[in-house]
Amino acid sequence: MKYYIIAGEASGDLHGSNLIRELRKKDPDGDFRVWGGDLMEAAGGELVKHYRELAFMGFIEVLLNLFTILRNISFCKKDIRSFQPDVIVFIDYPGFNLRIAKWARRRGFRTHYYISPQIWAWKEGRIKSIKRDIDKMYVILPFEKDFYEKKHGMPVDFVGHPLIDAIYDRKQVDPEKFQQEHGFDSRPIIALLPGSRKQEISKMLKVMLSLVDEFEGYQFVIAGAPGVDAAFYDQFIKNDRVHLLMNKTYDLLSISFAALVTSGTATLETALFKIPQVVCYTGSRISYEIAKRVIKLKYISLVNLILDKPVVSELIQTDFNKSRLADELNIILDPYKRATLFLDYYDLEQALGGKGASAKTASCIYSELVPEA
Repeated sequence: MKYYIIAGEASGDLHGSNLIRELRKKDPDGDFRVWGGDLMEAAGGELVKHYRELAFMGFIEVLLNLFTILRNISFCKKDIRSFQPDVIVFIDYPGFNLRIAKWARRRGFRTHYYISPQIWAWKEGRIKSIKRDIDKMYVILPFEKDFYEKKHGMPVDFVGHPLIDAIYDRKQVDPEKFQQEHGFDSRPIIALLPGSRKQEISKMLKVMLSLVDEFEGYQFVIAGAPGVDAAFYDQFIKNDRVHLLMNKTYDLLSISFAALVTSGTATLETALFKIPQVVCYTGSRISYEIAKRVIKLKYISLVNLILDKPVVSELIQTDFNKSRLADELNIILDPYKRATLFLDYYDLEQALGGKGASAKTASCIYSELVPEA
């Protein structure tokens, strides 16, 4: 079978790579053509476009890069037409993927969506195009099934969250040996996860690093994003007590004591590693003001959204400053608060449905293509 998979971010690259591996178990001769990154390519996908060429964050940034986005859409349609896949699998990235899905569905291509767009947060009107253009939807958050089926009458498959597989299946590291290899000392580690795009990193990292001198009993380690060169981080590192660790976020979280995390998938990853965290977000003022008016959620972190309560602290826009960040970091270093967080994190993992999301999704996709399988 021929599979065309489109992911536009680092997290989509991770989940796409695991999906390819599971599909290969069912279809060893499968042909995979992908928009994604290094992980999907390593899993056996023929890489068409790297997500580094696709990632634009915020309303203003999208407008400034509109010509590039439209050019990519046009190229993608031509590439699909040439490849003639048996199925197109969209992974999140809705602004791009839903445009392709509309075009593809009208031309008779099978359209499957893995990891639903967050239309429960904003742009709920997209449900009309999803019901029209998507043959099968695979959701990874427990409340999404009710959202689609009870509220909008669209059958979906809840497959569980693929992050659980990615975390449990990773190769374990020896903490002491790992710290020595990377030049860390014996002090507890505070991990800094400033995002995966340069725009995010520039906004987030300066404030995060402002705490270094106030927490001398800890060492700070930046989780370098896979799509960003190490040299980019040099401009922010002014203290020899700060380390940069590239492309090893999971290894870093596995040995960390606490974390400061930019809102997004990383908040869920950090929680699944049972690491106390402060969730942070700031964007351009115009983008934030627009978002505030169209996004109707009580929380911005997936941890709080899934459990429907304020488990982790969220510092948004003007609240994300040195003083507030220091206060919240001190709170999660407290033993009592940490014990409470660990119990909530356990409940979170149970709510996400356990292991096997990638395998379940692969089975669903393949059974649609080969009904007798």
